[in-house]
Order: sequence, then C-alpha cells, then structure tokens
Amino acid sequence: GSLAIDCPACPRPGVNLPEGWEKAAPEQRFLYTLFLALDACFRLKRRLVSSELRDPDLGSGWAYMLETTAFREFLRTVTDQKEMETCSGLAALDYANTKFSRGYSTTGVGMGVCARHEFVQPNGVGDLQKGERFANMDYIAASILKPKHEGLYKLFSYDIVCAWSKHLLERLRKLPPNVRLEIAAKLIRFAIPKMHIHAHTLLCQLLFSLNYLIGCAETDGEGIERPWSSLGAVAASTRDAGPGARHGLLDFQLGYWNWQKLINIVELLRRRLDRATVELKEQTEGFNVFCEQQTLRVPAWKEMVHNYEAGVSEKSPYDLTITGLTEADVRLQFAEDDAAEAARGVPVLHDVSPSAFIAAGLDLEGEQRRVRVHAELKKAGTTAMRISMKRLRIKLNRSIIRFRKLQKTYMPSAFQALAKLNIPETTLAEDVPLLLPSALSEAERSCCAPGLSDMEGLLRDAQCRTALPALRAKLHVKSRLLTYKKYQTRHQGPNTRARTIVTRNESKVRLSSEKYQCAWEAIRRLRGGDAAKVGWRLLRRDDIRCMQDEQDLKRKAKQRKAQSARRRKKVDELRAQGLLPAEEDEGMDWEDEEVGDATVPENQRQVSWIWATAGTSGTDEDLEEGRWVPFRTLALDAYMTSQRFVWNGQRLMHVRDGGARRWSF
Repeated sequence: GSLAIDCPACPRPGVNLPEGWEKAAPEQRFLYTLFLALDACFRLKRRLVSSELRDPDLGSGWAYMLETTAFREFLRTVTDQKEMETCSGLAALDYANTKFSRGYSTTGVGMGVCARHEFVQPNGVGDLQKGERFANMDYIAASILKPKHEGLYKLFSYDIVCAWSKHLLERLRKLPPNVRLEIAAKLIRFAIPKMHIHAHTLLCQLLFSLNYLIGCAETDGEGIERPWSSLGAVAASTRDAGPGARHGLLDFQLGYWNWQKLINIVELLRRRLDRATVELKEQTEGFNVFCEQQTLRVPAWKEMVHNYEAGVSEKSPYDLTITGLTEADVRLQFAEDDAAEAARGVPVLHDVSPSAFIAAGLDLEGEQRRVRVHAELKKAGTTAMRISMKRLRIKLNRSIIRFRKLQKTYMPSAFQALAKLNIPETTLAEDVPLLLPSALSEAERSCCAPGLSDMEGLLRDAQCRTALPALRAKLHVKSRLLTYKKYQTRHQGPNTRARTIVTRNESKVRLSSEKYQCAWEAIRRLRGGDAAKVGWRLLRRDDIRCMQDEQDLKRKAKQRKAQSARRRKKVDELRAQGLLPAEEDEGMDWEDEEVGDATVPENQRQVSWIWATAGTSGTDEDLEEGRWVPFRTLALDAYMTSQRFVWNGQRLMHVRDGGARRWSF
C-alpha cells in the first residue's frame, strides 16, 4: 500500500503527532483517536471471465486493493462461515443473505476509509465472494490496522457493527501472520453510522450511537458512502473485466478519489472549523444558560453521567427506562387487594369487584379507540370491509350493554348524566360515552361506590406512564419505515405495500397518543380541573413527531424563502430583458412553493418533550434531566470538534514539512 495517498489529517505517530502523545490526559485522547469506517458495495461485481493466469494483477497490494495471493489463500481456509446476521432492517441487509453469486467470481467489494476525512485506506479494499462474511471484512480491517501504531485509540464505524464486533478480537488473533493482530479491548470502540442506526433496535442505538460516545466530536460515520458514488461510474466496465484489469482500474479510480480529497482538504477543514466555531458558541451559551436555570439539580446529573462514562455505573443516562407502576402492576395490585378482602370476609356488592369494573371500563374505552381508527382505515373499503366493521360494532355494542349492567351497581348517577346527554340512537358504538367517574361532576361522583375515583386515577396514571414509551416506539418505527420507503422502495407495487405498512403504523401512533391524551384529561377532571395537578405534560398534536421534525420544518421554511427569492430574481431578469410581461407573475404565491426534504444533523435538532422524559412521573424535574444529558453531549461534542479541527490544521503542516524533507535532495 505504499503507493496509496495517506490522509494527512489522521493521527500518524512520528509524522504529525507531538512527542509524548501517549501520555495525554483522558479528556484529550479524542485528539489521538483513529476513526475508521467499513462498508460493502454489491454493485461492483465481476463475472466468471478470464483468470489470474490470463490477466494477472501487475500491482497487487501496491495501493488500495489487497494483495491478491495472500487474501485468496486465506479465503480457501474459510469454508463454513456464513454471512453476518444483524438487527438492521435496511435493504442492503434485507437481501445480504441471498445475494446472487452464480456466474460471478466477485459479488461485491468491502472497503475501509478514515471516517473523518473519507480517504480510502491503503490495502483497505477487498473482494467479496458471497455477501458480507466475517472472513472478508475481518481481513480488510486487519490489513488496514496492521501498519497503524498499536497505541492509537481506534473507533470502527460499520452499519452492522452490532454483529461484526462480537468476538472480533478473537477472530483477529486467528488471521494469517501477515495481518494477525493483538489489540487491547480498551483501545478499540465500535459505532453505527448516524443514518443507518435508525434501522437498528433501540438497544443498538444506546450502545453504538455516535451521539453518545464521548470523543466522537460529531462524526457521522457516513463518509464511506461517498466513495461508492465515485466507484459506481466504473461498475459496468469492471463487471466483465479480468481480475488484473479490474483491480488496476479500481486502484486508479480510488487514487483519483484520494487525490481530489488531498488537494481540497485545506479548504474543507477550514470550512468545518468556521462552522464548528459558530456551533461551539451557540451550544456553549445554551448549555450554560440551561445549567444556571437548574443549579440545584446539575451536580447530581453530572455525577450520574460521570459514573456511567467511568464505568462505575451500568445504567445509561441516555436510556429512557420506565419506572413506577405500569397498568399491569396496578391491576395486579388491585387483584391482590380484592383477594385479601375476600379472605377477610368483606361483603361485596357484585361478583365483579369495583377495581375490575373500572379496569373493564378502560378496556372498553380502548376497544372504542381501536374500532374508531379501524373505521377510518376502512372508510373507502369494499363490501367485505363494511361487513367486518358491522361485526366489530355489534361486538362492541354487546360489551357496552354488559358494562351498563355493572354501572347500575357501582355508578347509578351515571345514568342521570347519560339521560342529560340525549344521545341519538344512530350514534356509532365507538362514539358512545361510557361515563367513567372522571366524566362525572363532583356531585355525581359522590353517589358512586367509594374508591372508584381513586382506582381510576391510579389506572389513568399508569396509562400515561406506558403510553409514552409505546408512542416513542411507534414513532421510531415510523422513522425507519419512511427512511426505507424513500431510499429503497421503487415501482408501484412495492410503494403501495410500503404505504400500507406506514399507514398501519400511523394508526398505532394515533392509538398510543389518544390513549395518553384521554388519560391526561381524565386525571385533570379527577383533580378538580387543575392541569398543574395532573403530574404529566399535556400532549399536543405538534408534540407527536419524530426527533427531527421541528427543525425540518424550520429548514424547509428557510429553503422555501431562498427558493422564492431566486425565482423572483429570475423573473425580474426576464422582465428586464423583455421576455416576460409585467403581469406574468401576478397571483403567484412565492412563499407556498414546496421544496425537497432537508435533513438536520443530530447536533442541531430540537426534540419534542416526549423524547426527553422517560415516563417516570412526567414532572418537570424528569423532563429537565432528560434534556440536560443530551444538551451536555452536544456542548461537549462542539468543543471537541473545534479542538480537533485546530489540531488537524497543525497536522497538515507537519505532513507537508515531513514530505518536503523526504523528497528533498
């Protein structure tokens, strides 16, 4: 790989690092971390044509491609290894285990780049024979790391790192001697790129998110996707090429990519430094103001985060776990109380206990919500769908009749309130008011069986506690589905199926949000109509959004304004040239022009409060804690980013001076 162009900004001991860098303080180690990204591309196939004898590789291992002979000999020893299994649902992995390999000598290419500056690594590109197998990707990673200094901290970004990182160090020890490695576990970390991580489970997002790993300094890990666009131009010409010609062409193309990166890196780093300086000022000021407002709570929050980062505590401060009684816990507690009262011989009004009556009412309310949402989905349905809805409503009406019989025993005043409503007979079953204690006035509740209001209050509180995580999960699924549909779904049939799945998930989002809103309103009524006594935040329609939606709207508005200004300028130019009548643009609403989607980096997002409270009690204290932890991470990342770019500029000068001395005569 000596003919490859190295990244001048990545840490290289003896070239661009100061003496004594190994003894840097822990808070400065991020400056000496080597960020690497791995990925595979299945468009760079090669058919079973020609051979090594007819078309040998004349520069095998000289630049970016692996040394062919040693790599091939190693692969011959691997016969029983399957492809990697992962939790990700992205299309590249949907079909990874069924890649077409018949008739192909090579089904793709695996590659490694520096994740910060996107330089392809020397001897960092290798052929894949059947999907992304551990053997191929392990060999490529080891070939990249072999010439690197063993004392450098390393971070690997890979879209399926959750599977690849397991037992990686053991596999590296079993590689051939030319690439065999012994790496200390404390010197290597793993992450998933920021776009790909949305297709992983929530556990993966906690363990491998670049937003939560200290020292990543706003690295997105997606830089490896960009060289693939350059290689895509030669995919067709290399498909029928011989092995030697193909490797040579890929080496030339990758060399051109690195050369373009090299001549533009000064401008790139300067631009990034300017942007990081502005971001640092904004994040630091915002974080300091927030800390001043929460002076008494900040020390405890700092201790919590520091204990987690130091390994003292295993509880992640980024994990929005549920604490407190869930609906199932409350119902179990009620059942135990009923059993204890029965054992004491306490007389009962009915075979169904008061707590079971309230629980049945909430279940019936949930069934009404489901039927209501189901009816909207089937609004323009077929005759069979209308028959299905009729059956659901008949079943629901029967359940309401049974509930009314119990209501006569425990809530006789509810029938007076029901008579006042004067409900028409044509009212659909899902719209019939059930009139639980929270729907009655104080005077009407006094005529109900004692304790019903307290029981409903406990169950409603538990509903709020469980509805929030359910809502977050459905919104997370929504984000994954929309990402998949946008980038991977093509043609009418797949788009229709994808749209159906998205719509079905949207109905689940609505069910969870309506459950929370209904429970919140019931608690407010039970506590005298005072929203301050509810203990949970009011969930508005604007709050029901994925993490980036608020800033996306702002970015789109800004883009619409810029686009309208450009179009207005163009119209003025055409009018000045006499090519457009003066009245041509009358009635045009420039501000209503739609523009394409704009994505917002994680470090600039403002999230809805539902992503900042864990469902503990819903109080402002829980909410502020949930906001402070990511707020601190953003401010710290902004600082590290600015520091890194300053050091990158110094490294460029050291590399320049070292290169001048090397080639001087």
